[in-house]
Amino acid sequence: MLYSQYMKPSREYWPRWAETLRRYQLHGLITSLLEAGSPLTLLGAQALYFGRGLIDDDQLTALALTLEEENEAREFASFLSHGKAST
Repeated sequence: MLYSQYMKPSREYWPRWAETLRRYQLHGLITSLLEAGSPLTLLGAQALYFGRGLIDDDQLTALALTLEEENEAREFASFLSHGKAST
């Protein structure tokens, strides 16, 4: 499945994203939003996919894939909170 190829590689960006969010003290807010659920994260993913027409960037694609998959979004929230992913 092509989709699954993108899911794990997107995790390679997580430490960089977490560092940036912590630097700007946004990690708590983002963690709460990610844990809140799929409607918001799904809309964010769709906005990023729309933006790919203007800016084609691997990190934006990885972020969209992370937000689109509910389990991945929750894993990233856990990563932000605890500094590690479970699998």
